Amino acid sequence: MQITLPLEKMSTEEKIQTMEIIWNDLCRTADNIPSPSWHKKVLQERENRIKKGDDEFVDWNSAKKHIRDKIS
Repeated sequence: MQITLPLEKMSTEEKIQTMEIIWNDLCRTADNIPSPSWHKKVLQERENRIKKGDDEFVDWNSAKKHIRDKIS
């Protein structure tokens, strides 16, 4: 099925509302969406780095600030 949206005619608000509708629908059926095959490997690598002490968690506010600083 191919769906065509008139993106060039939609306001930013309409685009965001459309994304929210799609996201909410995906969240309702999240248990039925399989993870990509590479995902398990990435999670295992991250868990191993944390166990070895090579990585650490950062609170979300600090992470957002770091990202903003990096791209500014």
